[in-house]
Amino acid sequence: MQVCLCDRCLRINWNYPLSANHAREFAKWRSDKNLFERPFYTNLYFRVVDCFPCDYLFNKIKMKPVIAAFDFDGTITTKDTLLEFIRFSKGNLRFLWGFLLHLPLLIAYKAKMVPNWEVKQKLFSYFFKGMKLQEFNRFCVDFYLLNLKLIRPKAEKAILRHREAGNSLVIISASILNWVELFAEHFGIFKVLCTEIEIDSGGCLTGCFSTPNCYGEEKVRRLLQLFPERENYHLIAYGDSSGDKELLDFADEKFYRQF
Repeated sequence: MQVCLCDRCLRINWNYPLSANHAREFAKWRSDKNLFERPFYTNLYFRVVDCFPCDYLFNKIKMKPVIAAFDFDGTITTKDTLLEFIRFSKGNLRFLWGFLLHLPLLIAYKAKMVPNWEVKQKLFSYFFKGMKLQEFNRFCVDFYLLNLKLIRPKAEKAILRHREAGNSLVIISASILNWVELFAEHFGIFKVLCTEIEIDSGGCLTGCFSTPNCYGEEKVRRLLQLFPERENYHLIAYGDSSGDKELLDFADEKFYRQF
């Protein structure tokens, strides 16, 4: 939120956070005008700016909407939900046995010999190939209802503040859409970009993904598909891992492991 404290605009608010670039421009403007330094209070959600010129606020800030993009696993939640979902739907014994069978693949991934998407798809295929979509979705609903405890309270508060500010919200995650969208609806978020699963003509999971794994550069690509005119909005991104690096670097404001 922006609050200009001049006589003209005392009661006008802008739902837009002051970026580092804007702060630098403001400092230069104030220096050029040789204005008396006055303190101002700053944090992520509320900023009070004394003596900021009204036309600058209008032209530089008000006209741009804000989009807040959140990673899901590890950012909004405390754990990787794919692993938790496998454990939930298959039980501890089969979960452990499946990972033992794929131990060489996991070691190769840690050694950076195989990509993230290949490991993920092989594990997903092992556990869920051939399952009916209806049964899979039932597991997703039960998983969501019984695992709200995975949500980080600080992340939920941040989402609420963005909603109250009127910002657009989107979750961008490498996890599977079928359960992430349930958590997203819990927050009132209806734009969800995730990895999607492939279904055969008989309504069964093939074990493959119908979209690229939503990880790394794919997160930026998918965001631009949804919001293509990058120069027309201010992007705030939240992430917690190397898979979020490209999205964080793409944002105007980035928050790494904020919660």
